[in-house]
Amino acid sequence: MTILDLFSSGFNTRNQDHFASIVRVAMTDGVLSDEEKAFLDRLAQKLDISKEMYARILKDYKTHPINPPVGLEKRIERLYDLTRMLHIDSLSYSKKKGMLSKLAVGLGFASDSVPKVVTLALKLVNDNSGYKLFEQGMHYFGDSK
Repeated sequence: MTILDLFSSGFNTRNQDHFASIVRVAMTDGVLSDEEKAFLDRLAQKLDISKEMYARILKDYKTHPINPPVGLEKRIERLYDLTRMLHIDSLSYSKKKGMLSKLAVGLGFASDSVPKVVTLALKLVNDNSGYKLFEQGMHYFGDSK
């Protein structure tokens, strides 16, 4: 196996794990809506998830760990994707907040700032603020854990 193979393998695994964590959020109510499915389809393409891997992850999404990204930028990107997925789900606000809180801790946000991070994330996505404003809001919480 070459260095390139190792790098590609690690990159694909991170993408698959990220995708699986979003599938986990989508499946919290046990149903994958048409809107969620369309979002997952677009995300799978963006993350270079094959159709075979997509099907495997849908079947076995709970076996993929939530690997926290190292840098704040990547954590913010993942939080944004997860918040958007929760936003379109039909869960109550309190369930969305609870699920997103667990995922935010798993992504590496400081546990003492998670309630504020989650509240702001849900508000920004609910207000359809866009990624740039979301990113700016999350930078307030810094890069500490």
